Amino acid sequence: MAKLYFRYGAMGSSKTANALMVEYNYMERGKQALLVKPRLDTRDGDHTIRSRMGLEKSGVLLEELTAMTDDRIKTYDCIIVDEAQFATKAQVEFLVHIVDDLEVPVICYGLRTDFRREFFEGSLWLMAWADKIEEVKTVCWCGRAATCNARISGDGTIIQSGEQIVMGGNDTYTALCRRHHREGNLGPRIS
Repeated sequence: MAKLYFRYGAMGSSKTANALMVEYNYMERGKQALLVKPRLDTRDGDHTIRSRMGLEKSGVLLEELTAMTDDRIKTYDCIIVDEAQFATKAQVEFLVHIVDDLEVPVICYGLRTDFRREFFEGSLWLMAWADKIEEVKTVCWCGRAATCNARISGDGTIIQSGEQIVMGGNDTYTALCRRHHREGNLGPRIS
């Protein structure tokens, strides 16, 4: 029976690398897995899914997936969605349709919350509707579990307000434990 998975983690927890490895495992076994990402994620180009450690592969946009026919989607053994926090409620409902009606498993990777510790729309509905929810773990500079995403300003301080979505990487975000996120404590910075 197909399931909807939501594998969430803070920035830098290797979510994209995990997504690419899962797609590779399907391919290695002669199966067809489709890599997907929302159009909003433009950091690496329209159709490129790239991890921080350099792994990359082409995929389709979530908006393209929702335009596919059911028969085409059923040709895949698995759908893997990266940056799923950027999905809309309607797009998450479509992923539920793929699982429940087409019986194709869907594995979503993304952030649970933003830099203010508030849900993204896609994450909220994945938390509500996923059959299986798993944390992809990483650590804070102090060694505790990092569950918060801190947005960093150019002067090296934590930004506490602003637009929910600002694309960026290690220069813009870092993962912290809840205590250090609340304190605004970035710890010793490694250059």
